[in-house]
Amino acid sequence: MITRSTGRDALLLWFGSRAGLLVATLLGATLSGYADKWRKWDTTLFITIAEHGYDGEPGQPVDDGLPAFLPGLPVALRLVHLVVPDWAAAGLIVSLVAGAVAMVALARLAEVEGASGWMAVLALLLFPMAVFLAAGYSESLFLAFAIPAWLAARQGRWPAAVLLAAGASCVRITGLFLAVALVVEFAMRGESLRRVGWLVVPVLPLVAYSYYHYGRTGDWLAWKHAQEAGWGRDFAWPWEAWATTWHTAMGGGDFAVAFRMELAGAVVVVAGLVWLLVLRRWSEAVYTGTQAAALMTSAYYLSIPRSLLLWFPLWVLVARVATRRTWVIVLYALISGPLMLVNAGRFLSGAWAG
Repeated sequence: MITRSTGRDALLLWFGSRAGLLVATLLGATLSGYADKWRKWDTTLFITIAEHGYDGEPGQPVDDGLPAFLPGLPVALRLVHLVVPDWAAAGLIVSLVAGAVAMVALARLAEVEGASGWMAVLALLLFPMAVFLAAGYSESLFLAFAIPAWLAARQGRWPAAVLLAAGASCVRITGLFLAVALVVEFAMRGESLRRVGWLVVPVLPLVAYSYYHYGRTGDWLAWKHAQEAGWGRDFAWPWEAWATTWHTAMGGGDFAVAFRMELAGAVVVVAGLVWLLVLRRWSEAVYTGTQAAALMTSAYYLSIPRSLLLWFPLWVLVARVATRRTWVIVLYALISGPLMLVNAGRFLSGAWAG
Protein backbone atom coordinates (compact mmCIF):
# COMPACT_ATOMS: atom_id res chain seq x y z
CA MET A 1 0.00 0.00 0.00
CA ILE A 2 1.25 3.47 -0.91
CA THR A 3 1.46 5.66 2.18
CA ARG A 4 1.69 9.43 2.52
CA SER A 5 5.32 9.18 3.52
CA THR A 6 6.33 7.19 0.42
CA GLY A 7 7.16 10.16 -1.78
CA ARG A 8 8.64 12.14 1.11
CA ASP A 9 11.06 9.37 2.05
CA ALA A 10 12.11 8.87 -1.56
CA LEU A 11 12.79 12.59 -2.03
CA LEU A 12 14.73 12.82 1.22
CA LEU A 13 17.00 9.99 0.11
CA TRP A 14 17.40 11.42 -3.39
CA PHE A 15 18.18 15.01 -2.43
CA GLY A 16 20.24 13.91 0.55
CA SER A 17 22.44 11.78 -1.68
CA ARG A 18 22.78 14.65 -4.16
CA ALA A 19 23.87 16.96 -1.34
CA GLY A 20 26.51 14.42 -0.36
CA LEU A 21 27.84 14.31 -3.92
CA LEU A 22 27.87 18.10 -4.01
CA VAL A 23 30.03 18.27 -0.89
CA ALA A 24 32.33 15.51 -2.12
CA THR A 25 32.73 17.15 -5.52
CA LEU A 26 33.45 20.60 -4.11
CA LEU A 27 36.31 19.33 -1.98
CA GLY A 28 39.29 20.93 -3.65
CA ALA A 29 37.18 22.71 -6.24
CA THR A 30 35.46 26.07 -6.56
CA LEU A 31 31.71 26.39 -6.97
CA SER A 32 32.21 27.69 -10.52
CA GLY A 33 34.17 24.55 -11.35
CA TYR A 34 31.51 22.20 -10.02
CA ALA A 35 29.64 21.73 -13.30
CA ASP A 36 32.89 21.29 -15.25
CA LYS A 37 33.86 18.34 -13.06
CA TRP A 38 30.72 16.58 -14.32
CA ARG A 39 31.33 17.36 -17.99
CA LYS A 40 32.81 13.96 -18.79
CA TRP A 41 32.50 11.30 -21.47
CA ASP A 42 28.95 10.92 -22.87
CA THR A 43 27.90 14.20 -21.26
CA THR A 44 29.96 16.04 -23.87
CA LEU A 45 28.26 14.09 -26.68
CA PHE A 46 24.77 14.90 -25.39
CA ILE A 47 25.77 18.56 -25.18
CA THR A 48 27.12 18.47 -28.74
CA ILE A 49 23.81 17.12 -30.04
CA ALA A 50 21.81 19.65 -28.00
CA GLU A 51 23.94 22.54 -29.21
CA HIS A 52 24.65 21.61 -32.83
CA GLY A 53 22.48 18.63 -33.79
CA TYR A 54 23.55 15.24 -35.12
CA ASP A 55 25.98 16.71 -37.64
CA GLY A 56 28.12 17.88 -34.75
CA GLU A 57 29.99 21.11 -34.26
CA PRO A 58 30.48 23.05 -37.53
CA GLY A 59 34.02 22.90 -38.82
CA GLN A 60 34.80 19.74 -36.85
CA PRO A 61 34.90 16.16 -38.16
CA VAL A 62 31.49 14.48 -37.99
CA ASP A 63 31.25 12.02 -35.08
CA ASP A 64 29.68 8.88 -36.53
CA GLY A 65 28.68 7.78 -33.03
CA LEU A 66 26.24 10.62 -32.33
CA PRO A 67 23.11 8.90 -33.75
CA ALA A 68 23.51 6.24 -31.03
CA PHE A 69 22.04 8.79 -28.62
CA LEU A 70 18.31 9.39 -28.92
CA PRO A 71 17.06 13.01 -28.83
CA GLY A 72 15.15 12.98 -25.52
CA LEU A 73 17.97 14.24 -23.31
CA PRO A 74 19.39 16.71 -25.88
CA VAL A 75 15.92 18.25 -26.23
CA ALA A 76 15.61 18.52 -22.45
CA LEU A 77 19.07 20.09 -22.30
CA ARG A 78 18.13 22.64 -24.92
CA LEU A 79 14.99 23.61 -23.01
CA VAL A 80 16.82 24.04 -19.70
CA HIS A 81 19.61 25.91 -21.49
CA LEU A 82 17.09 28.66 -22.24
CA VAL A 83 17.36 29.69 -18.58
CA VAL A 84 20.68 28.03 -17.55
CA PRO A 85 23.57 29.25 -19.75
CA ASP A 86 26.02 26.50 -18.78
CA TRP A 87 25.35 23.30 -20.73
CA ALA A 88 26.91 20.99 -18.13
CA ALA A 89 24.87 22.64 -15.36
CA ALA A 90 21.74 22.18 -17.49
CA GLY A 91 22.48 18.45 -17.66
CA LEU A 92 22.85 18.24 -13.89
CA ILE A 93 19.52 20.01 -13.41
CA VAL A 94 17.73 17.67 -15.83
CA SER A 95 19.08 14.64 -13.98
CA LEU A 96 18.29 16.17 -10.57
CA VAL A 97 14.63 16.82 -11.40
CA ALA A 98 14.15 13.63 -13.42
CA GLY A 99 15.81 11.58 -10.68
CA ALA A 100 13.42 12.97 -8.08
CA VAL A 101 10.46 11.87 -10.22
CA ALA A 102 12.02 8.45 -10.77
CA MET A 103 12.74 7.85 -7.07
CA VAL A 104 9.18 8.71 -6.01
CA ALA A 105 7.82 6.40 -8.71
CA LEU A 106 10.20 3.60 -7.66
CA ALA A 107 9.14 3.92 -4.02
CA ARG A 108 5.46 3.78 -5.01
CA LEU A 109 6.04 0.79 -7.30
CA ALA A 110 7.84 -1.06 -4.51
CA GLU A 111 5.00 -0.43 -2.07
CA VAL A 112 2.44 -1.62 -4.62
CA GLU A 113 4.51 -4.83 -4.74
CA GLY A 114 4.38 -5.12 -0.95
CA ALA A 115 7.92 -3.89 -0.31
CA SER A 116 9.44 -0.91 1.49
CA GLY A 117 9.65 2.03 -0.89
CA TRP A 118 12.62 3.69 0.76
CA MET A 119 14.59 0.44 0.69
CA ALA A 120 14.15 0.17 -3.09
CA VAL A 121 15.34 3.75 -3.51
CA LEU A 122 18.29 3.26 -1.17
CA ALA A 123 19.35 0.07 -2.96
CA LEU A 124 19.44 1.94 -6.27
CA LEU A 125 21.24 4.99 -4.87
CA LEU A 126 23.95 2.83 -3.28
CA PHE A 127 24.56 0.76 -6.41
CA PRO A 128 28.18 1.20 -7.59
CA MET A 129 27.11 2.92 -10.83
CA ALA A 130 24.71 5.38 -9.17
CA VAL A 131 26.97 8.33 -10.09
CA PHE A 132 25.37 8.22 -13.54
CA LEU A 133 22.00 9.12 -12.04
CA ALA A 134 23.52 12.46 -11.01
CA ALA A 135 25.61 13.13 -14.12
CA GLY A 136 24.26 14.67 -17.30
CA TYR A 137 23.49 11.22 -18.67
CA SER A 138 20.18 9.76 -19.83
CA GLU A 139 19.58 7.21 -17.04
CA SER A 140 17.60 9.47 -14.70
CA LEU A 141 15.46 10.91 -17.48
CA PHE A 142 14.70 7.44 -18.83
CA LEU A 143 13.68 6.18 -15.39
CA ALA A 144 11.49 9.26 -14.86
CA PHE A 145 9.35 7.97 -17.74
CA ALA A 146 9.85 4.20 -17.51
CA ILE A 147 9.04 3.58 -13.83
CA PRO A 148 5.81 5.65 -13.84
CA ALA A 149 4.89 3.86 -17.08
CA TRP A 150 5.30 0.47 -15.40
CA LEU A 151 3.42 1.62 -12.30
CA ALA A 152 0.54 2.82 -14.49
CA ALA A 153 0.48 -0.53 -16.32
CA ARG A 154 0.37 -2.37 -13.00
CA GLN A 155 -2.66 -0.27 -12.06
CA GLY A 156 -4.38 -0.89 -15.41
CA ARG A 157 -4.02 2.72 -16.58
CA TRP A 158 -2.91 1.86 -20.09
CA PRO A 159 -3.27 5.26 -21.81
CA ALA A 160 -0.93 6.77 -19.20
CA ALA A 161 1.37 3.74 -19.35
CA VAL A 162 1.95 3.83 -23.09
CA LEU A 163 2.33 7.62 -23.26
CA LEU A 164 4.95 7.54 -20.51
CA ALA A 165 6.65 4.60 -22.21
CA ALA A 166 6.73 6.66 -25.42
CA GLY A 167 8.58 9.32 -23.44
CA ALA A 168 11.09 6.67 -22.36
CA SER A 169 11.50 5.64 -26.01
CA CYS A 170 12.52 9.21 -26.83
CA VAL A 171 15.39 8.96 -24.36
CA ARG A 172 17.02 5.55 -24.86
CA ILE A 173 16.73 2.57 -27.17
CA THR A 174 15.89 0.67 -23.97
CA GLY A 175 12.40 2.04 -24.53
CA LEU A 176 12.00 -0.67 -27.19
CA PHE A 177 12.56 -3.37 -24.54
CA LEU A 178 10.10 -1.62 -22.25
CA ALA A 179 7.52 -1.57 -25.05
CA VAL A 180 7.90 -5.34 -25.59
CA ALA A 181 7.60 -5.98 -21.84
CA LEU A 182 4.39 -3.93 -21.75
CA VAL A 183 2.93 -6.20 -24.43
CA VAL A 184 3.67 -9.21 -22.21
CA GLU A 185 2.21 -7.46 -19.16
CA PHE A 186 -0.91 -6.56 -21.16
CA ALA A 187 -1.39 -10.18 -22.20
CA MET A 188 -0.79 -11.53 -18.70
CA ARG A 189 -3.36 -9.18 -17.21
CA GLY A 190 -5.96 -10.41 -19.71
CA GLU A 191 -6.77 -6.90 -20.88
CA SER A 192 -9.49 -6.36 -23.47
CA LEU A 193 -8.33 -6.62 -27.08
CA ARG A 194 -10.16 -3.36 -27.72
CA ARG A 195 -7.27 -1.64 -25.92
CA VAL A 196 -4.47 -3.47 -27.73
CA GLY A 197 -3.93 -0.58 -30.15
CA TRP A 198 -2.44 1.45 -27.30
CA LEU A 199 0.60 -0.85 -27.31
CA VAL A 200 1.84 0.61 -30.59
CA VAL A 201 2.38 4.05 -29.04
CA PRO A 202 5.74 3.40 -27.27
CA VAL A 203 7.29 2.24 -30.54
CA LEU A 204 6.31 5.34 -32.53
CA PRO A 205 9.15 7.60 -31.28
CA LEU A 206 11.70 4.97 -32.31
CA VAL A 207 10.12 4.68 -35.76
CA ALA A 208 10.15 8.47 -36.09
CA TYR A 209 13.81 8.60 -35.02
CA SER A 210 14.78 5.95 -37.57
CA TYR A 211 12.85 7.85 -40.27
CA TYR A 212 14.63 11.08 -39.34
CA HIS A 213 18.05 9.51 -39.85
CA TYR A 214 16.87 7.76 -43.01
CA GLY A 215 16.01 11.17 -44.44
CA ARG A 216 19.34 12.50 -43.23
CA THR A 217 21.67 9.65 -44.22
CA GLY A 218 19.59 7.03 -46.05
CA ASP A 219 20.11 4.60 -43.16
CA TRP A 220 17.09 3.23 -41.31
CA LEU A 221 19.36 1.71 -38.63
CA ALA A 222 21.65 4.68 -38.13
CA TRP A 223 21.49 4.33 -34.34
CA LYS A 224 22.72 0.73 -34.53
CA HIS A 225 25.45 1.46 -37.03
CA ALA A 226 26.53 4.41 -34.87
CA GLN A 227 27.08 1.97 -32.00
CA GLU A 228 29.30 -0.09 -34.29
CA ALA A 229 31.20 2.89 -35.67
CA GLY A 230 31.67 4.71 -32.38
CA TRP A 231 32.28 1.82 -29.99
CA GLY A 232 32.89 -1.26 -32.14
CA ARG A 233 29.76 -2.97 -30.84
CA ASP A 234 29.37 -5.59 -33.56
CA PHE A 235 27.50 -8.84 -32.95
CA ALA A 236 29.39 -11.66 -31.26
CA TRP A 237 28.34 -14.90 -29.64
CA PRO A 238 28.02 -14.60 -25.83
CA TRP A 239 31.06 -16.81 -25.15
CA GLU A 240 33.15 -14.76 -27.59
CA ALA A 241 32.11 -11.52 -25.89
CA TRP A 242 32.99 -12.95 -22.47
CA ALA A 243 36.41 -14.19 -23.70
CA THR A 244 37.29 -10.84 -25.27
CA THR A 245 36.29 -8.92 -22.15
CA TRP A 246 38.10 -11.37 -19.86
CA HIS A 247 41.31 -11.04 -21.88
CA THR A 248 41.18 -7.23 -21.66
CA ALA A 249 40.28 -7.25 -17.97
CA MET A 250 43.14 -9.52 -17.02
CA GLY A 251 45.71 -7.99 -19.34
CA GLY A 252 46.37 -4.83 -17.34
CA GLY A 253 46.27 -1.33 -18.78
CA ASP A 254 44.20 1.76 -18.06
CA PHE A 255 40.86 0.09 -18.75
CA ALA A 256 41.48 -3.19 -16.91
CA VAL A 257 39.55 -2.14 -13.81
CA ALA A 258 36.59 -0.99 -15.90
CA PHE A 259 36.44 -4.30 -17.76
CA ARG A 260 36.63 -6.24 -14.50
CA MET A 261 33.54 -4.30 -13.45
CA GLU A 262 31.94 -5.33 -16.74
CA LEU A 263 32.55 -9.01 -15.95
CA ALA A 264 31.13 -8.59 -12.46
CA GLY A 265 28.15 -6.76 -13.93
CA ALA A 266 27.51 -9.60 -16.36
CA VAL A 267 27.38 -12.07 -13.47
CA VAL A 268 24.87 -9.86 -11.63
CA VAL A 269 22.80 -9.48 -14.81
CA VAL A 270 22.52 -13.25 -15.27
CA ALA A 271 21.75 -13.78 -11.56
CA GLY A 272 19.06 -11.07 -11.61
CA LEU A 273 17.47 -12.52 -14.73
CA VAL A 274 17.42 -16.03 -13.25
CA TRP A 275 15.85 -14.62 -10.08
CA LEU A 276 13.04 -13.04 -12.08
CA LEU A 277 12.47 -16.23 -14.05
CA VAL A 278 12.35 -18.39 -10.92
CA LEU A 279 9.72 -16.04 -9.49
CA ARG A 280 7.84 -16.20 -12.82
CA ARG A 281 7.92 -12.46 -13.23
CA TRP A 282 7.57 -12.91 -16.97
CA SER A 283 7.07 -9.33 -18.12
CA GLU A 284 9.95 -8.05 -15.98
CA ALA A 285 12.10 -10.93 -17.26
CA VAL A 286 11.34 -9.84 -20.83
CA TYR A 287 12.31 -6.23 -20.04
CA THR A 288 15.60 -7.21 -18.42
CA GLY A 289 16.32 -10.26 -20.56
CA THR A 290 16.15 -8.40 -23.86
CA GLN A 291 18.60 -5.84 -22.47
CA ALA A 292 20.90 -8.61 -21.26
CA ALA A 293 20.80 -10.31 -24.67
CA ALA A 294 21.68 -7.10 -26.47
CA LEU A 295 24.55 -6.25 -24.11
CA MET A 296 26.04 -9.72 -23.91
CA THR A 297 26.12 -10.37 -27.66
CA SER A 298 28.28 -7.33 -28.35
CA ALA A 299 31.90 -7.74 -29.45
CA TYR A 300 32.88 -6.99 -25.87
CA TYR A 301 31.08 -5.95 -22.70
CA LEU A 302 30.43 -2.24 -22.42
CA SER A 303 28.25 -0.44 -19.84
CA ILE A 304 26.69 -3.65 -18.50
CA PRO A 305 26.92 -2.57 -14.83
CA ARG A 306 25.49 0.85 -15.73
CA SER A 307 22.54 -0.80 -17.48
CA LEU A 308 21.52 -2.31 -14.14
CA LEU A 309 20.48 1.18 -13.03
CA LEU A 310 17.57 0.76 -15.45
CA TRP A 311 16.50 -2.60 -14.00
CA PHE A 312 13.85 -1.22 -11.67
CA PRO A 313 12.25 -4.70 -11.23
CA LEU A 314 15.50 -5.81 -9.63
CA TRP A 315 15.48 -2.96 -7.08
CA VAL A 316 11.90 -3.81 -6.17
CA LEU A 317 12.91 -7.44 -5.56
CA VAL A 318 15.83 -6.36 -3.38
CA ALA A 319 13.42 -4.21 -1.36
CA ARG A 320 10.98 -7.12 -0.98
CA VAL A 321 13.70 -9.28 0.54
CA ALA A 322 15.07 -6.46 2.70
CA THR A 323 11.58 -5.58 3.97
CA ARG A 324 11.37 -9.02 5.58
CA ARG A 325 15.04 -9.15 6.58
CA THR A 326 16.42 -5.72 7.41
CA TRP A 327 19.97 -7.03 7.71
CA VAL A 328 19.96 -7.54 3.92
CA ILE A 329 19.81 -3.81 3.18
CA VAL A 330 22.43 -3.13 5.88
CA LEU A 331 24.83 -5.71 4.42
CA TYR A 332 24.13 -4.43 0.90
CA ALA A 333 24.90 -0.85 1.98
CA LEU A 334 28.16 -1.89 3.65
CA ILE A 335 29.36 -3.63 0.49
CA SER A 336 27.92 -1.49 -2.28
CA GLY A 337 28.17 1.96 -0.70
CA PRO A 338 31.99 2.17 -0.69
CA LEU A 339 32.11 0.85 -4.26
CA MET A 340 29.69 3.58 -5.29
CA LEU A 341 31.96 6.24 -3.75
CA VAL A 342 35.03 4.80 -5.48
CA ASN A 343 33.30 4.77 -8.85
CA ALA A 344 31.99 8.31 -8.35
CA GLY A 345 35.55 9.39 -7.67
CA ARG A 346 36.74 7.67 -10.84
CA PHE A 347 34.11 9.40 -12.93
CA LEU A 348 34.79 12.85 -11.48
CA SER A 349 38.52 12.43 -12.02
CA GLY A 350 37.95 11.68 -15.70
CA ALA A 351 38.62 7.94 -15.55
CA TRP A 352 36.34 5.55 -17.43
CA ALA A 353 33.74 4.42 -14.92
CA GLY A 354 31.19 2.52 -16.98
